[in-house]
Amino acid sequence: METHSSLETQPSLAQRPLSAQDVRTLGLAALGGALEFYDFIIFVFFTAVIGELFFPADTPEWLRQLQAFGLFAAGYLVRPLGGIVMAHFGDRGGRKRMFALSVFMMAVPTLLIGSLPTYATAGYAAPLLLLLMRMLQGAAVGGEVPGAWVFVSEHVPERRVGLACGILTAGLTFGILLGSLMATAINVFYTPEQVKDFAWRIPFLVGGVFGFFAVYLRRWLAETPVFEQMRQRKALVQGLPLKEVLRGHGTGVVVSMLITWLLTAAIVVVILMTPTLMQKLHGIVPADALRANSLATLSLTLGAVLFGLAVDRFGAGWALAAGSVLLSVTAYLLYVGVGARPELLAPLYVLAGLGAGVVGVVPSVMVRAFPAQVRFSGLSFSYNMAYAIFGGVTPLVVTLMIQASPLAPAHYVAAVGAVGLAVALYLLTAGRARFASMRGS
Repeated sequence: METHSSLETQPSLAQRPLSAQDVRTLGLAALGGALEFYDFIIFVFFTAVIGELFFPADTPEWLRQLQAFGLFAAGYLVRPLGGIVMAHFGDRGGRKRMFALSVFMMAVPTLLIGSLPTYATAGYAAPLLLLLMRMLQGAAVGGEVPGAWVFVSEHVPERRVGLACGILTAGLTFGILLGSLMATAINVFYTPEQVKDFAWRIPFLVGGVFGFFAVYLRRWLAETPVFEQMRQRKALVQGLPLKEVLRGHGTGVVVSMLITWLLTAAIVVVILMTPTLMQKLHGIVPADALRANSLATLSLTLGAVLFGLAVDRFGAGWALAAGSVLLSVTAYLLYVGVGARPELLAPLYVLAGLGAGVVGVVPSVMVRAFPAQVRFSGLSFSYNMAYAIFGGVTPLVVTLMIQASPLAPAHYVAAVGAVGLAVALYLLTAGRARFASMRGS
């Protein structure tokens, strides 16, 4: 089995404490990730008004919303292709270049979305241009998320990989919170007519500026020591990195895809779907649902860091096991508790957000699943393919399950939590040696 060459092969460097440079790198990477994820997610908060503006006025309401959500989904569907291409060059030419390119590729289309003509001005060219922008955004985020995890994990000492990945993941989830707060502010300060007239553009224009600021910040980041050492020793992968991943690292791919499924259940069901579901299932007013969602997202951000610390302290297997159980239990507490006592929505949602913090464990497992030569490609392929499949199917499955039981979202989360627990047991037993460090795969 191939082993990877890294600075972590030198015990003194592997055990060194976090340096000021490490902290600076983590801070800049997390901030850039938050700004980029804000750019990608802000679309979902304005789907209704975008549907009105970018499609014919005589389109039935249900079809207009379906088309708008289709544009949103296009960003997810193109993620695997963008991630694979960017990861290929990240493994061959350097992590930093792709890390900077991904945020630039997000900033440009976000800024352009805020400047696009509507259907009333440009006809069918308007939705086609919007579709193109969403595809560019999807390609960017497909390279950003796995690239960011690889970047920070290869900068810090191995005993701090869990914390580094947890902080970076917290930055990404904080981007969701920024989007929610921006959407709330726009709807508070402007009337519905003003939002439809011009104010919907503001979050995208601001996001584009944020993105270029993130590009500037990433100029100050250095290439990872792991990649630099491979380049100096001429140990970079020859040929197609993805081919090497599929040929020799099938176990890493399977494990990474399964825990990405857990991540999608936590993010898509607990964070993104629950506000709407609470309104439909229990008559929660939108303002209360969104307020509770903001608190839950903040709790998720904190939880990701705490679970990252747990990985470094107790190991990924134990942290994943505890997180999978906590996620399942808190999902049931949320849906059962709110059904009985709606006034408990906020505290129960905060607990569920903390359980969703198990997503902070996921990247630390995946970066250890592949050797450094193909780490970017292996992680990007596994994560983006799984997210495209499970992230796309989850809303449909949960919606269909609700017809049978109002606890369907909790049932789904618990079922995927069981998958996470099974992976944790594998990491604690048969996979102990394979996933114990970043020195091999």
